[in-house]
Amino acid sequence: MKSLNEDIKAGKFKNVYLLFGEEAYLKKQYKDRLTKAMLPEGDTMNYAYYEGKGISIPGIIDLAETMPFFAERRLIVIENSGFFKNAAPELADYIKTMPETTHFLFVEEEVDKRGRMYKAVKDKGRVAEMTRQDEKTLLIWLGRTVRREGKQIQESTLRYLLSIAGTDMENLEKELEKLLCYTMDKTEITREDIDAICTVQITNKIFDMVEAVALKKQKTALNYYYDLLALKEPPMRILYLLSRQFKQLLEVRELSKKGYGKKQIAEAAGLHPFVAGKYISQCKAFSGSELRRILEEAADLEERVKTGRLNDRMSVELFIVKYSGKER
Repeated sequence: MKSLNEDIKAGKFKNVYLLFGEEAYLKKQYKDRLTKAMLPEGDTMNYAYYEGKGISIPGIIDLAETMPFFAERRLIVIENSGFFKNAAPELADYIKTMPETTHFLFVEEEVDKRGRMYKAVKDKGRVAEMTRQDEKTLLIWLGRTVRREGKQIQESTLRYLLSIAGTDMENLEKELEKLLCYTMDKTEITREDIDAICTVQITNKIFDMVEAVALKKQKTALNYYYDLLALKEPPMRILYLLSRQFKQLLEVRELSKKGYGKKQIAEAAGLHPFVAGKYISQCKAFSGSELRRILEEAADLEERVKTGRLNDRMSVELFIVKYSGKER
C-alpha cells in the first residue's frame, strides 16, 4: 500500500494495478483514490467500469486501444472478473504490450499467484494485497478517526468496540458513524455509548456463548441462545456457528501444543490476530478429546434434525445444556 500512496502523491501511475484480498474496505478506498487521482472529476469519456464474470476480453482490448478523448489517459476498472483465477491468456499477453495512454485497475477477491494474469500485472504494474488489519492498526485507525471528529475515546473503549463489532473495517466504519451521531453533544465516547447503539456481531454472540459453556455458566449460555432466536437466527445456523467455533478451538489448541505463537496461529488457522488471541485463551478450558466429542455430537444432532427425528430448537438447547453443565 505504501507504493500506491507514493504513486497517488506523485501523480505518476503504472499502466496496470491489481488490488486483491479479504479487506473490502481497503480495496474500495484505494480503488476510489486511484480513480480520483488518475482522471479529472466528471471525466466519463475516458472511464469504463466492468464487473462480474463473463466480461468480453476482445471488447476490453478494443477499448484499451482507443486513444483517450482530450485527456492524458484512459482508465478501465475491472472488478470481480475471475480473470486471476481462470486463465485469461489473451488479456495477459495484451497487458505486456498495451499502450501507455491506457491504464487498467483490477479489483479481485482471490487470485492465483502462479497464473499468467498475476505475473503479467506484477511485471507491468503494481500488485497490492489488502489483508485484514491487525489489532494495533485498527486501534490507530479508529483513534485517528475519532480525534478528527473532535472527540475522545480511551484505548480500552476502542478494544471493547472491536470485541463487539468485530474486525471488518467496513462494518467498523458504519458502527463508528453511528457512535459519532449518537454522541453528537458529548466530547467522549464511552462503553455505555457502544452498548446503547452498536450492533453485536452474531459471531461475537457465538463466541460469548462458547465462553459461557467453557465457564459452565449454563444460564448465561442459554440466554445467548434465546437472544439469537429472538433475532430470527435459525437453530441449525446457530448449531453450525457453534460447531465452526469448536472446530477452530480444536485447531488453535493443536497449533498451540506445537509451540506456535499468536501470529503463526492466526496465519495457519486463517484468523485475525485479535481473534486468534481470544481463541488461544478460550481453548484452554477444553481438552482435545472433549472438543472432538462436542464436534461429533453436533454432527449427529444435525443429522437427526434433518431426518426429522429431533426438533431443531429443542435439540440445540439440549446440546448447550449438556456441555454447559457442571459435569461435562
